[in-house]
Amino acid sequence: MKWLVALLSCSVLCAADARLFFSKSFPGSTPAYVAITVDHSGGGEYKEAADDDNPLKFQLSAADTAEMFGLADKLDRFKRPLESPLKVAQMGMKTFRFEEGGKSTEVKFNFSEDADARLLLDWFERISESERAKMNLSRAMRFDKLGVNDAVLRVDAAWSEKRLVGREQFLPLLDRVAKNEAFVNLARDRAARLAAALRAAGKGAEQ
Repeated sequence: MKWLVALLSCSVLCAADARLFFSKSFPGSTPAYVAITVDHSGGGEYKEAADDDNPLKFQLSAADTAEMFGLADKLDRFKRPLESPLKVAQMGMKTFRFEEGGKSTEVKFNFSEDADARLLLDWFERISESERAKMNLSRAMRFDKLGVNDAVLRVDAAWSEKRLVGREQFLPLLDRVAKNEAFVNLARDRAARLAAALRAAGKGAEQ
């Protein structure tokens, strides 16, 4: 029932072609650039270069998508300034953009005191952390079999800390680790337990 309410809420908030865009540019940090898009159906893309023509794709739940679009609506779809007047250190230039019907509105800021802006920023930060954890696991599976346990542990930690977004995208990778005897038993056992936990959480959200 919860997912149905969330889906209906999102449909009210956004048209069929509505899309949220976020970018963060922070030279010297890792990564130095991030760009994320989320459309009204929860489909998303993650890039670490503006000209990346092969972005990572992910899918958010209806509830998560509705919450993000709901925050954008509370922020007037980025039609007003969000920058804090406080003098703070450079934390990277962020951009929020709302795209719909061929038109867009956006706002840029380094630091904002607006509670809704900070909540939406945290959503994008969690997406970034999740996609980097996914990239790390995928890379370890291909090139560093001994590093797979650490990569699975990173995903597990993100899940435990409630920082993992788009959990279903991890299931194929975790299943492959759990079933592949080329990986150490510790990694295989941890991957199997984590996959089971993610599936159980998914079933609970559907009820």
